[in-house]
Amino acid sequence: MPAKRTERLEIRSSEDVVKVRQQTRVFAIEAGLSLVDQTKIITAASELARNTLDYGGGGSVLAELVEVAGRRGLRLTFEDQGPGIADIEVALKDGFTSGKGMGLGLGGAKRLSNEFSIHSKPGEGTKVVIARWK
Repeated sequence: MPAKRTERLEIRSSEDVVKVRQQTRVFAIEAGLSLVDQTKIITAASELARNTLDYGGGGSVLAELVEVAGRRGLRLTFEDQGPGIADIEVALKDGFTSGKGMGLGLGGAKRLSNEFSIHSKPGEGTKVVIARWK
């Protein structure tokens, strides 16, 4: 699925989490997402950016404006080289937290997205891909 426009943002500080939210909004508007869908993908992006920073020690997000068979959307790929997630199934459950959060990040991001995939190995980092379609 070819990307019509891409931008990579580094996630190294709380200010970068804000920049991820702002850029996600710009891309969501360009994709033609409704206000509700914009809010969903921005919220998911915010959670994943915060996780990338807090649990992954920082990383990056690749934002892609994509179009497939005339359908427009936004795909976000978050990557870090942190400690990884030992049990993804458990980590996706509401209430699970490996820190001081509420435990809604990964599961919430999954529910707010039309597409969600996660790959993680202890010691090798984590990669989460989400997408929202018009």
